[in-house]
Amino acid sequence: MSNPNQPLVLMLSDDLIFNSRVMGTAKDLGAIVRTARNAETLLKLAGESAPACVIVDLANSGLRIGEVARDLKQLQPAPKVIAYGSHVDVAGLQAARDAGCDLVLPRSQFVANLPGDLARWLEPTQ
Repeated sequence: MSNPNQPLVLMLSDDLIFNSRVMGTAKDLGAIVRTARNAETLLKLAGESAPACVIVDLANSGLRIGEVARDLKQLQPAPKVIAYGSHVDVAGLQAARDAGCDLVLPRSQFVANLPGDLARWLEPTQ
């Protein structure tokens, strides 16, 4: 059973191995992660809870990052939206920036800096 005061991370990704890496890091920081394999489920979860941040894998099949980011930013309070993707998917990374994601990273940088970055992403927005 989770503590209602634990920070919540929502993650849109269908990469189970990668999800477990993020979950382990979050657990070490006292947070919990709930995952979704599609945008519809992610937005449903976000509407039912108050996530501190939402992590979006830009490689997710059928993802419309503009719509997802817009819908997430309309939540109160609005979570931080972090997107990551392949460094060769320049268009996808730019689309996430254009959509208003708070941070957009190549996957390698996301992985390399995950423990420190996730701790910052869990901090309340001022």
